[in-house]
Amino acid sequence: MTAQTGTVAPSHKGAIAKGTIALSTRGVQKSFGSLVVARDIDIDLPVGARYALIGPNGAGKTTLINLMTGMLVPNAGQITLGGEDVTAMKPQDRVKRGLARTFQINTLFAGLNPLEAVTLAVCERRGIAGRFWQNIAGNKDAIEEAYEILAKLKLGDACYQTTRELPYGRQRLLEIALALATKPKVLLLDEPAAGVPHEESGEIFEVVAGLSDELTLLFIEHDMHVVFRFATHIIVLVGGAIFTQGSPAEISSDPGVREVYLGTRKHG
Repeated sequence: MTAQTGTVAPSHKGAIAKGTIALSTRGVQKSFGSLVVARDIDIDLPVGARYALIGPNGAGKTTLINLMTGMLVPNAGQITLGGEDVTAMKPQDRVKRGLARTFQINTLFAGLNPLEAVTLAVCERRGIAGRFWQNIAGNKDAIEEAYEILAKLKLGDACYQTTRELPYGRQRLLEIALALATKPKVLLLDEPAAGVPHEESGEIFEVVAGLSDELTLLFIEHDMHVVFRFATHIIVLVGGAIFTQGSPAEISSDPGVREVYLGTRKHG
């Protein structure tokens, strides 16, 4: 089976700058001693894409997200964001250049309500977070921007509810709202529906699918029904390397992918 590395799928809903690459990796490798966790990974994420990253447990999916965001430094290879080499750049500097992510386990301000939390994130982006609590009334624009983000994620009606009291599915949406407060160009979602009841996971992806056409999305997800429904292009990772990639139709009909998931194919 040959990997279709670097294939550019049509952008979601005819997004602007069609074909422009928002994020790419070239020859990215990472190992911890003799344990290789990323093997010569080449990926192109075009502007407006809705790509899924799938693979068996231990395939290296979260590791790849960590490499893209700078939480891990590759041993070899290059990562570019908007055409700029960010391989050696710190995570916070990548955020400033438009790269944001969520985590498998949410990291929220449990004692704040969603409006306070997202407003604080907006103020952080604007460089005024240190003055937020001293002059809340003076942050009207930031509050309005935060509410618009929450409304977009269908959290407007819960904006004054304490975060710890929110149903878990809504907490996952709040984490996405916090990422959107950084005004990302590329958003990496690491199992955004993890821990959410099956009947609610589709709702999360419905909201995510409705985000701006200019926003590039790469998401990790184990539910294949969700993947085939929302992804325009699927990358299959096995043993830290790209096994294959293609359209949902191509991946669903690929016998090699089925073998990997059923555990009947041996791989290194």
